[in-house]
Amino acid sequence: MPERYYEHIPVTDALAAERTVLSAERTFLAYLRTSFAMFITGLTGSQLLRRESLVVTGYVLTAASVGVLIVGAIRYRASRRRVRHLIARLVATQR
Repeated sequence: MPERYYEHIPVTDALAAERTVLSAERTFLAYLRTSFAMFITGLTGSQLLRRESLVVTGYVLTAASVGVLIVGAIRYRASRRRVRHLIARLVATQR
């Protein structure tokens, strides 16, 4: 995101936009952390445990971790797009 928008909108709006961007990044990192934990748990369950039900659960967790990562990436991109759109509207109204 270009940092030049700070020159064209009020400081409070610029700070709010920056907080929103940081919040989206923090949320994406939470999705990434959850996905990684699910992947490691699933991998451990499928490789180290001998009970059939736990092996299946491990494979399901491993596959679900990819889904969690994809959902997190999609939500992160959508959030960034919304913030860019709002900044563009603020800049247009301030000129």
